[in-house]
Amino acid sequence: FPFNPPYIPHDYNPVGCYRREFEIPSSWEERRVFIHFDGVESAFYIWVNGEKIGYSQGSRTPAEFDITKAVKPGKKIVAVEVYRWSDGSYLECQDFWRLSGIYRGVYLFSTEDLHIRDFYIRPDLINNYKDGKLDIKVKVKNYGSLPLRGKIEVKLVDSEEKIIFEDLMSEVSVEGRNEAIIEFCRLVKNPKKWSAETPYLYTLLFILKTPEGRIIEVIPSKVGFRKIEIKNSRLLVNGVPVLLKGVNRHEHDPDTAHAISIESMIKDIKLMKQPNINTVRTSHYPNDPVWYELCDQYGIYVIDEANIEGRGKLADQPEWRNAFVDRVVRMVERDKNHPCVIIWSLGNETEGGPNFIEAKKELLQIDDTRPIHYEWMNSIADIDSTMYPSVDDLRHFGESKSKKPFIMCEYAHAMGNAVGNLREYWEVIEKYPRLIGGCIWDWVDQGLRKKTPDGKEYFAYGGDFGDHPNDGNFCLNGLLFPDHTLSPKVWEVKKVYQYVAFEPVDLLNGKVRIRNKYYFTNLKEFIISWELSEDGKIIQKGELPPLDIPPGESREVSIEIKKPQLNPGAEYWLTLSAKLAEDTLWAKKGFEVAWEQMKMPYNVPEKTLMEVNEFPPLKVEESWGKERVVVEGKDFSVTFEKNTGTVSRLLYSGETVLDGNGPEINLFRAPVDNDKWIKDEWYALGLEKLRCKVEEFRVRELKPRVVQVYSKIKAEGDGFTFCCIYSWTVLGNGMIVLDTKVNSFSQEIVLPKIGVRMILPKKFENFRWYGRGPHENYVDRKTGARIGVYQKKVEDLFVPYVYPQDMGTRCDVRWCALFNNLQKGIFIICDPPMAVSALPYTAEELDKAKHTCELPQSNKVVLCIDYAHTGLGNASCGPPPLEKYILKAQPAHFRVVFCPYDERKGEHNLIYKQKIPPLDLQRKEK
Repeated sequence: FPFNPPYIPHDYNPVGCYRREFEIPSSWEERRVFIHFDGVESAFYIWVNGEKIGYSQGSRTPAEFDITKAVKPGKKIVAVEVYRWSDGSYLECQDFWRLSGIYRGVYLFSTEDLHIRDFYIRPDLINNYKDGKLDIKVKVKNYGSLPLRGKIEVKLVDSEEKIIFEDLMSEVSVEGRNEAIIEFCRLVKNPKKWSAETPYLYTLLFILKTPEGRIIEVIPSKVGFRKIEIKNSRLLVNGVPVLLKGVNRHEHDPDTAHAISIESMIKDIKLMKQPNINTVRTSHYPNDPVWYELCDQYGIYVIDEANIEGRGKLADQPEWRNAFVDRVVRMVERDKNHPCVIIWSLGNETEGGPNFIEAKKELLQIDDTRPIHYEWMNSIADIDSTMYPSVDDLRHFGESKSKKPFIMCEYAHAMGNAVGNLREYWEVIEKYPRLIGGCIWDWVDQGLRKKTPDGKEYFAYGGDFGDHPNDGNFCLNGLLFPDHTLSPKVWEVKKVYQYVAFEPVDLLNGKVRIRNKYYFTNLKEFIISWELSEDGKIIQKGELPPLDIPPGESREVSIEIKKPQLNPGAEYWLTLSAKLAEDTLWAKKGFEVAWEQMKMPYNVPEKTLMEVNEFPPLKVEESWGKERVVVEGKDFSVTFEKNTGTVSRLLYSGETVLDGNGPEINLFRAPVDNDKWIKDEWYALGLEKLRCKVEEFRVRELKPRVVQVYSKIKAEGDGFTFCCIYSWTVLGNGMIVLDTKVNSFSQEIVLPKIGVRMILPKKFENFRWYGRGPHENYVDRKTGARIGVYQKKVEDLFVPYVYPQDMGTRCDVRWCALFNNLQKGIFIICDPPMAVSALPYTAEELDKAKHTCELPQSNKVVLCIDYAHTGLGNASCGPPPLEKYILKAQPAHFRVVFCPYDERKGEHNLIYKQKIPPLDLQRKEK
């Protein structure tokens, strides 16, 4: 609606009406009855039995009403009228679906007139963080008109229900319609401490009794002994500097939108713990109350953010003061007893002003044990922060002499195929003590499940419901897809965030250093194992004895690797892994939490030379009016087109591998969301529609068993030209060596990629490769992908980004194979190792589609072999790729070898382990 605070449109403000009958137990009839709403957006009125009870706004914190007088004998009816917009909507301008209604829990509860209305448990650590101290404030309310007396007992029990203390008690006397405050203090000798790694919880029981000893009520609350401090520009938990390996989290479900089930929350928190995430920023509002209970239990640090995100200068306007203060105070009052909450955040992107100063003052009146964050007004915050800095900017922040810690409250904008150069961010974070981490934006794609008229399911985004204005796909920023399944980005986060580092010392003698990057966990709680592989096949493995390495320390260890018989041309990789030694709440025993891979520096013999003279002879002939050249050998045939300069047809053992779409120069990818900084230039250059012209084509018979085909291609776009030289060498054993040289006359052009593309029939649906995997990876997002041999169906290499874009690449591929269900197909060797993708769709088809349901039915396999490509970066909201990951149109020279693949014969393995000898090029032309 039009921006005109505080006014909202009255000609269009949809209303949701809710009505429900309810009953109450007979035992409640002489008691107070309350109704509690955990979350209603944006504002509502409530009636009970036709009596108007009250009004509330502020959609992310609770509203509670005393309905005792309205509850009459007989049938009881509650009615709620929810308004889509209110003046509070001006402070709820978050980037998410604007959905209204009752989306969190609603419940009734009953009390006697004397009731524990509120309490504040303030745990502390003293005596060098060894012992605990509990300061407790209890508010007892008398809802009646006459004075009431009682007594309060406070009891602490551990997780096994062993009593720690039960001797705290006090008498209480409260005048009618009044409230009394009772305070306690108790020391606890050496309690177990709470942290994200060791989330030990005690239970504090508040027992309210009558003077005669009858129990009125018992209220339990979880307690974690922990202390949050800022010292020497660092954030300390229990006296230990920690880094926040975080993520921002919107509450989202593809089917229930903002109504989140407990099962979904538990799934989320497990999926966060497993990739080493230790921090959640509740962007940009207090989350469901159950979320905090789970973070207490599972161990997640929470940056708790007030429901304030507005536009304009509302923070400067006195008439908005109470609204700002109210939202901050309601958050703090609700969440103050959760050990998981370690930082308060005053809001998001609402500029700065006096209203935030007032909100901070009121917050500190309630709780001064946690630091305060607000990115738009660092002057009043205890922690400095910014959003989406470059790696260089982050380095400058780290070099600052400020006494305050620094956090990236948002970074690594995970929109679509994203999260580039995460490793470089954390190399800087770990170098400078002032830097305490960051929270990736964000956790889950905010797509809503929808179907086309013919029943195809897809995830909808802004505008797909006729909603205007909208943000398009800008809310698809998650590490998870909308259905909370993992995207490939998660594996990079897991690797970069891991808490165990493995460093080579003397690999030939099996010596490595293992560094414990946990803050409160000894590495003896993990199983450390190792594997030695040869060209992706494990040839040795073992397990280290339990390692007593305290937090923050390291140790050099020896691995009993036996030097293998070294095979010519082979690669040997040592992989170390840390796995859970016992079950946890979030993963089972044996779950891997960290790994590292190191190439063994063996002096491996060179590959043996092929015996070309032993290959069967070749036959060369021209056909179709001399427009084609056909080279035939034993069990194979390859056809070259003179007008394209490339292969048009390839048969191996009677199987048609290529038919009309042989390898051609390829410079285009379907832009990823992070390519917004450069994609318009790519379109302007016409990279997706290169015009190729053959300038030279010739054939040479080098030997009876060797034929060379040479073609020179001029590839033109709009305003640039590439020269591409193909040198094809066909050998009698069916090998085809494609040597490619690419030169540009505009070498400062930024390119998506340089490589070749070919299209195979759909029957070659099996893809095996030796390179990084098993998941998708790119040049600046491959730290989390290890070298190995993997196999997948081509359809499973498709990554379901809600907005289709480039996907499915695997880096550092030494060889790959595409084959049918008879285990026959084509084997490809990349020299040097390259990036390869095999997908059902072309880049043009991916680029054209706006939803996955718009992609055509495929009858092909599109194979891209890329010598190089531009990294992903973070430019959908942040900096472009690092300069070292930006591909310029510089000269490129690479070689691709094609040969027949037959799993039963295994000849391709021998070919990979052999070296092609230099060939005599001085032969006559045909």
